[in-house]
Amino acid sequence: MTTRPSSALLGPVGLVLVGILSVQLGAAIAKGLFGEISPTAMVWLRLVTSALVLAAVARPRLSGRTRQDWVVVLGFGASLATMNWAIYQSFARIPLGIAVTIEFIGPLTLAVLFSRRARDVAWVVLAGLGVALLGFQRTDLDLVGVAYALLAGVAWAAYILLSASTGRRWAGFDGLAVASIVAATAMTVPALLSAGAGLWDARVLLIGAVVGLLSSVIPYSCELVALRSLRPAVFGILMSLEPAAAALAAIVVLEEHLTPVQWLAIACVVAASIGATRSGASPGEPPGATDEDRSAAHGTIAT
Repeated sequence: MTTRPSSALLGPVGLVLVGILSVQLGAAIAKGLFGEISPTAMVWLRLVTSALVLAAVARPRLSGRTRQDWVVVLGFGASLATMNWAIYQSFARIPLGIAVTIEFIGPLTLAVLFSRRARDVAWVVLAGLGVALLGFQRTDLDLVGVAYALLAGVAWAAYILLSASTGRRWAGFDGLAVASIVAATAMTVPALLSAGAGLWDARVLLIGAVVGLLSSVIPYSCELVALRSLRPAVFGILMSLEPAAAALAAIVVLEEHLTPVQWLAIACVVAASIGATRSGASPGEPPGATDEDRSAAHGTIAT
């Protein structure tokens, strides 16, 4: 009797959904540890884990690179570090589902900008309505947390654009591996300064490694396999479920319950993302993207 591989059992859609749930579960677990370690230190642990795994798997070729190759990959790494750092700072101040919903405005806006249809502006309006509902419902919403989520969205959009350039200059996952090393290196000093002795607690290190696996390594693997047979448009639509998945993970792990109006706000952003995906480029997919580009654009989602 033969055993079917997990990818065949789940199918490409199932693999993408597993990746989405894994990302958001990792984010919820990370937030649950903020009482013991700073968000900056947790970001660093996640980045170090993913960098080590990606470097071991990709074994990137560094020799023979042009100056422009390094400029692009350094920018890619900077956007990766900023995206993760900003959204974790947001998590520390506002509910997980709300932070991811606001962050998603970045790639959604990018998708609409790449579209040549004037009617796609309606999707931005719908997403804006969702964000406005969040503000109307939560007058006590921490504005600094909201600002960090918006910064994460801007960094995510930059990450998407730079992933395409990196993919053209660095084969396979070489660029992503190098960018992860750059991001982890950039966060080292801030992490050490903010964490103190608690960073070296065995339990904290273990949970940080688990977060890195859940939030980066598992999604990369699932999405790369899924993209071999899944149409990009379908992939983009599935990825539009990220805000809702974040809210559900927060309920299960953190007991962060949302009101009906907040769920309506999330639904507006999800619907806007699906609409933009169906009529133009998907929220996380750069024009002319390869499978590796698409996985990079989504797999290292800040959350």
